[in-house]
Amino acid sequence: MQSNLVMSHNAGTVINNQQTQEKTATKYERAEQQFIKLLATADLDSQLNAKAVNADEFENTISTAVIAAYQDGDGDDQAHRFLQRILYRINRLNLFWYDDLRSYANERSLYLYSWRDQIETAWQEWELAQVDVAALQQLDVKQALIERAAIDLDPPLSPESRYIREEMTQAGYRHLLAIGSFDGLVEGSRLSRILGGAANEVQCMLVRVLLEEYGNGRLARKHSTFFAQMLNEFGMNTEPEGYFDLVPWEVLACANHNFLLTERKRYFLRYSGGLTCFEVAGPAAYRNYLTAAQRLELSEAAMGYWELHIKEDERHGRWMLDDVALPLAEQYPDDAWELVLGYDQEKLTGDRAAKAVVKSIRKAEQATLIL
Repeated sequence: MQSNLVMSHNAGTVINNQQTQEKTATKYERAEQQFIKLLATADLDSQLNAKAVNADEFENTISTAVIAAYQDGDGDDQAHRFLQRILYRINRLNLFWYDDLRSYANERSLYLYSWRDQIETAWQEWELAQVDVAALQQLDVKQALIERAAIDLDPPLSPESRYIREEMTQAGYRHLLAIGSFDGLVEGSRLSRILGGAANEVQCMLVRVLLEEYGNGRLARKHSTFFAQMLNEFGMNTEPEGYFDLVPWEVLACANHNFLLTERKRYFLRYSGGLTCFEVAGPAAYRNYLTAAQRLELSEAAMGYWELHIKEDERHGRWMLDDVALPLAEQYPDDAWELVLGYDQEKLTGDRAAKAVVKSIRKAEQATLIL
């Protein structure tokens, strides 16, 4: 009898938790839909000042989500997702998407920027709390960067890497491409935001990296074109952000972190360190995806992007370390530790995103089996 009561209690707890999660998800969805309407409101700031539009639900939900995400340990996943989606919708206004020009009516809205800053402040405090900044400030920066790059160039296989290489199904591969298209179809765009200014060897090398990402100005050679070809091979959507709703918050956080570092020139060293990590570590990840595609006996078109990146990013990694990060460490000796902070944060957020992507892939594969 007691056992039955315990089972009944546990079942009730599960149901209550599910109902609570569904209610929270609905709340975040409503707030995001209200925000999307705000983005499309002509002359938003004036309309809000005149109280012609109402943003109460959105504002109240943001405030509670910040507490749920950043003031409670690792935070609530639904709160993280909501905040990163809102932040991304604001940040993407810094890029041009060749869409309706009215989409940019509020690109300089003080209201939008105030919420961006509130989210970023809480989020970045939470991110920095996971790094021993004081220890980084004591490092021999050049040696630290060289050692990190040597490890990340050919790292040991993680459980996530092994799953991709050895177990991921074709359905899982398609899901990987869907999530990867979020960055792959607009690759290099954020890098363009930090290229202006005085000319020197570092600037020219960054331009050189960007030009290769953009196929030296030829659309057929642009890296995003190769990603689109992989999607086409499976009859998938090739529109940028076509699979936005599949993207885990951890992946969105990587994009938003890069927006922050490229939009604020004070963080130039952090971004340069992060880009060094991204280019150095990239080939190891792409080899995992290529190995999976070969095991699944996919066509060349279905894996061409990975082959291109393995070759080019090995070169980009050397360029970023030798011709960007190390020279910057010499030029800014008092602040050079920020290069390592940027490197380590890119590694931290990238590893977190990789785990989230594999978790999403597994879930998608299980759903396919059920169907």
